[in-house]
Amino acid sequence: MAYIRNKKEELTGYQASGDFRPSVDLQCDFVMVYGIDDTMPDRIRQYREKGYVIHLMTGIAWGEYQDYLDGKWDGRKHWDEGQVERSGKDVIHNPTVPYMVPTVSFSEYLTERMKIAVDMGVEAIHVEEPEFWDRSGYSEAFKREYEIYYKEPWRPQHEDLDVQYKSARLKAYLYSRAIDRVSAALKEYAKVVYNRDLRFYVPTHSLLNYTQWKIMSPEAALINIPTVDGYIAQIWTGTSREANVYEGVYKERTFETAYLEYGVMQELVKGTGRRMWFLNDPIEDLPSYTWENYEYNYRKTAAASLLHPHIWHYEICPWPHRVFDGRYPRFQPNIAKKDETSYETDQSRPIPGSYSTLLSGMFQLFGDMEQKEFCFEGAGDSVGICMSDSGLFQRTFPDGIVNGRKLGDRFAMAKHKNTGNPVDEEAAEALMKEIREDESLLLDFIQSDAFPQFYGMSLPLLKYGLPVRTVQLDNVRRFAGYLDTLKVLILSYEYIKPEAPDINTAVLSWVMNGGTLLYIGDGSDPFHRIDSWWRKSGYENPARHLFRLAGMEEKPEDGVYPAGNGKIVVWNMVPAKICLSRELAQEYRYKVKDALESLGLSWEFRNDLTLHRGPYIISAVMDESVTDEKKVWEGLFADLGENDYPVITHKEIGPDETALLFDFDTIREETFRVIGTSARVLDAQTDDGGFQLKLKTADKIRAYTRVRLPQKAAAALAVDEQGQHVPMEVNWDDASRTLLLCYDSHSEEVTVTGRWEN
Repeated sequence: MAYIRNKKEELTGYQASGDFRPSVDLQCDFVMVYGIDDTMPDRIRQYREKGYVIHLMTGIAWGEYQDYLDGKWDGRKHWDEGQVERSGKDVIHNPTVPYMVPTVSFSEYLTERMKIAVDMGVEAIHVEEPEFWDRSGYSEAFKREYEIYYKEPWRPQHEDLDVQYKSARLKAYLYSRAIDRVSAALKEYAKVVYNRDLRFYVPTHSLLNYTQWKIMSPEAALINIPTVDGYIAQIWTGTSREANVYEGVYKERTFETAYLEYGVMQELVKGTGRRMWFLNDPIEDLPSYTWENYEYNYRKTAAASLLHPHIWHYEICPWPHRVFDGRYPRFQPNIAKKDETSYETDQSRPIPGSYSTLLSGMFQLFGDMEQKEFCFEGAGDSVGICMSDSGLFQRTFPDGIVNGRKLGDRFAMAKHKNTGNPVDEEAAEALMKEIREDESLLLDFIQSDAFPQFYGMSLPLLKYGLPVRTVQLDNVRRFAGYLDTLKVLILSYEYIKPEAPDINTAVLSWVMNGGTLLYIGDGSDPFHRIDSWWRKSGYENPARHLFRLAGMEEKPEDGVYPAGNGKIVVWNMVPAKICLSRELAQEYRYKVKDALESLGLSWEFRNDLTLHRGPYIISAVMDESVTDEKKVWEGLFADLGENDYPVITHKEIGPDETALLFDFDTIREETFRVIGTSARVLDAQTDDGGFQLKLKTADKIRAYTRVRLPQKAAAALAVDEQGQHVPMEVNWDDASRTLLLCYDSHSEEVTVTGRWEN
């Protein structure tokens, strides 16, 4: 029955560096014990004894690896393998932990350290965050790697476009190589020594976030590593609150950004058989926000993750100790210096009980998301926007490209004028005004963290209710028919580049078979000039090669061009400019609307994204949209966004709000089903006399369970593991035929026994 599952399914899990405590006994399926220090074996034992499936997680770009750096591992010091900026400054994760250049030696070191976890019997290993900063690339280790890989003398990446692009691509490759070596070696070790199949996963930020933050990392390239079994999409408030620009306004858009982030990450497993967990974080790394801010943003990312029905595995909470045992907001004085020390203030307080109950309910809800039947309201998800790993490689222009006045750190100042606050509206408005009025600032705007080339094309559609997909362009050459479910594909080579000409061939083949390609770009991106396959073939940019393949002029005017059974729509526009103007955003929307209508598809502008996923309804109403009207439901529902899952017949939400509903009309014939619960349902039974439930959740949780029963229950009694009475509130609802149970949890199994009224 729904909600009752075996932990071996590994649908939900979390990562933890601390010892087991009742406060983090969250009743997920698996725990990723974090770190490979001397305490690792004991921590593995603790969580295993509590019944969790055990994985190991550790950082592959940074960690407590002083024994390697100081030469204790192999007798040679390795501090020259830290990442270094142009100024000679080290790139650090915290004052004693550098980000690493992943050399062959470092890969061997990690392999040896992680063999201990294999010896301890972990079922899987996760190496998280393979991160090489774009601003780095000046260390002695990187210089050596550059000369080995390219067979030419190293040159500073800030000198020209070719070196910038090549250096960035090498950084991503080095982490791909490290993951390949470590995963293969550990799998072989497990097989040879223990005859056991070890699984290997890569938790990584989304391609969108790494592109925004200018961090080089293998993303789609991981698909080419056969020993990688899957990923965790590390998307949470900290990534999704990164501000972007829409219709000239620079601000946080957590829901929309998260939706696009989760979307591009599911493309890493499409057609591969690999596993993807979507992460949600109840707080975030920055400790200076209030609990109210954390909950507000958590609801956004949770809804965004649930709006992708092809993924049903979740990491429910990184670092649960800091969530359930922490006090916030906290003052962190040296954020810019990567000092992680923070201090409580007189405003600091523990997690509110209502929030801990909400989280406990969400953790269990995530375990019931494998729903085979689903559909979006409105136009459906037949429109894709292209993204590519190559977008990482052209995020910073070398010296001499951006001329005249520059924006400098204006974006950072607008974001962080006051620690813990959102974007400063006055500073952001002034910044946007300057960009609109001064064309010379456009290139500097393009290389900013706002990433306007992508968000200029995605937000105008998403904000008007189109569940656009972020398509991984590199996959068109990996998987036959990768684009077949799409009707309209939106492409620009102004911020990504096709790694080989067969990408254009595959895209054109899709068009010839009836697809509509909307190409946006004017050929102005400086990175078109790099030493590349298109330049060697005589084309100024890769779009001209695409147009020539289609039998078009290399520099077509704006318009619609037939291509086989499909067509190519050309708009000679810099995508970043669409960010700056409401008029351009609207012109763009109508181009997409017209393309859909020409295919017999209707897109009626709306201010919500709503998915029916089995019995669940997930909906988000957006602000800055076509209307400020509320979305209204009439029927019989349980409101899963409220802790006690109230049964309602009417629900409405307005702009910037989300809803999670259980629709009773979808289960008319079911007589026994868990509707919502903040305690894990370990077992459930009914017979002629009544029912029995076994429940368990973490310590100090006000737990609620609403269950559909075949008939009305007259009474219910609850006892703990020692047989002691547990006070239990019991309420029956006739309309839904559900019983609501409520009790205070103490991290013990509770058995509830009820008898039928008649």
